[in-house]
Amino acid sequence: MTPENALIIGTSGGIGAALGEELRRRGAAVTGLSRSGDGLDITNENAVQARLAALEGPFDLVFVATGALEIDGHRPEKALRQLDPRAMMAQFAVNCIGPALVLKHALPLIPRDRRAVVAALSARVGSIGDNRLGGWYSYRAAKAALNQVLHGAAVELRRTHRQAIVAALHPGTVQTPLTARYAGDHPTVTPQQAAARLVDVVEGLRPEQSGGFFDHAGREIPW
Repeated sequence: MTPENALIIGTSGGIGAALGEELRRRGAAVTGLSRSGDGLDITNENAVQARLAALEGPFDLVFVATGALEIDGHRPEKALRQLDPRAMMAQFAVNCIGPALVLKHALPLIPRDRRAVVAALSARVGSIGDNRLGGWYSYRAAKAALNQVLHGAAVELRRTHRQAIVAALHPGTVQTPLTARYAGDHPTVTPQQAAARLVDVVEGLRPEQSGGFFDHAGREIPW
């Protein structure tokens, strides 16, 4: 089911911008917010609250398309000796706390009487069960924490928004200047391809799948 009214957080990024384009192509009305375009710092609760309170809902899709792999020049760690507490806190702020604040203040914008999807970009490397290589401690841990926040939100919303679906979504390895450094032999997709696949997943999710962690093909990823 294609959303009628979508809110995309992070439309200045490659995936976020492509999501907005894909949803419009499918006939959805799209409202987009971003740091560069609207001054929305998702790690600042006052900014999140003010920006979301100014919107007129309801939105049957709220998609948090923010995230960062490198912050302030800190690359993913290859070993424990490379852990930096400030870099780890920055990862949690951007990749977990920020989306959690969006969820908190987006609640009044989510309809109670019909299907609605709340999704956020996670990453397969946030899976504990799928971690066979180690490393990338801060990014992995922040995305795993985001997954827990989304799962908990699904449990809570089930009590008040019976048709709501909350999901963590892995977009695949998307072609950007940043991921080129880390892609290696992994197959990559363009932001447009990733967006089309993610919207397909959003359209196909069912309420009983709320709280799940899915890849761009709709396959469930282990926690």
